[in-house]
Amino acid sequence: MNTILTSEQRNDVLQTMADLIVSERESILFANKIDMDKYNGDDLAMYERLKVDQSKIDGMVLSLRQLIEDTDPIGKELYHFNHENGMKIVNKTAPFGTVLIIYESRPDVTVEAAGIAFKSGNKILLKGGKESLNSNLKIVELWHKALNANNISTKWVEYLNYNRTETQEFLEKPTQKVDLIVPRGGEKLIAFVKQNAQCPVIVSGRGNNFVYIDQYADLDLGLNIINNGKTDKISACNAVDKIFINGHLENKDIFIKKLIDKLLESNVKILGDQILTSFVNVNAYESDDIWYQEFLDYKIVVGIVDSTDEAIAKINKYSGGHSAVIITKDDSVADYFMDNVDSAAVYQNASTRFTDGGQFGLGGELAISTDKLHHRGPMGLHHLVTNKWYIKGNGQIR
Repeated sequence: MNTILTSEQRNDVLQTMADLIVSERESILFANKIDMDKYNGDDLAMYERLKVDQSKIDGMVLSLRQLIEDTDPIGKELYHFNHENGMKIVNKTAPFGTVLIIYESRPDVTVEAAGIAFKSGNKILLKGGKESLNSNLKIVELWHKALNANNISTKWVEYLNYNRTETQEFLEKPTQKVDLIVPRGGEKLIAFVKQNAQCPVIVSGRGNNFVYIDQYADLDLGLNIINNGKTDKISACNAVDKIFINGHLENKDIFIKKLIDKLLESNVKILGDQILTSFVNVNAYESDDIWYQEFLDYKIVVGIVDSTDEAIAKINKYSGGHSAVIITKDDSVADYFMDNVDSAAVYQNASTRFTDGGQFGLGGELAISTDKLHHRGPMGLHHLVTNKWYIKGNGQIR
């Protein structure tokens, strides 16, 4: 644990891990069935994230194989400068050291996020939720087999089987060095980590994404994009929760009725402002605070705005800084919207469901960061690095 593993060593472990997941497919499914049978909550998003099926296992294997094929993120030159006194100064990418990933209910994180952090040269600490304990412990067992098979210490991947109190104690007074924490989960988990952590935290996972229907929108295209963003995967942080419609939209009432009918096909509960509640099947909301909420459920809020500037201002006020969409045929309006909306990913005429490391060409993703430091948006292999200065001289003094 005193030296960085070579690129070959890291790739060998990832290859062994991919092979083990294939050969241990049924035992992973069996462990997950224990977790699924124990889960008695009514949180649909949690249930979807907890479940492991053949497709999710295929995704785990694919993520590892993509990591193997990707270039080494460590030691890449970022900057160089030849000092007038003869010193050669180079800035290169370097591992963080130890990365703690705290997450809820998603056993695939134990493979995909850990794999990214490992390929980036980091030691991994994993703290999964109690609801996925059996699945996580089985996958960590495979990590240890993969490490042992390559004569590498199992300390490179550790699982922290802690309850909430023990986790809080570890965050406040770590029993080993932790250089970076990445929480993957809901707002309560993120707030808990930020409140107690003694090292940098990359905030990820909160969505509350908006679609703005401009007065120059292609309405059929807008319907399809909203429906996809809301109903394709409600447990995803890139799902749509809010819609603003420009009040000057031609045939606005016809569009709203079509939108309501489309969402009702998937049993989406529709909440609206005073204008929207005049339509059948739209319920009034109690407080404007609802615009801040991420739902992870078949629920959506719709409102009317008078202008693009009002849409931008409200999105910047209420959103989680994740993803926002404008539906418009006017490219200049789209550019203005995209430049001024303060979100990690901004779209013209496409679904928020594409905010994802794989869809953005990054391979797997560790997280989708809504921070602006150290990285913003989908965080892939080449983002989970810090940097280090290398200076070579021959006796220079200042």
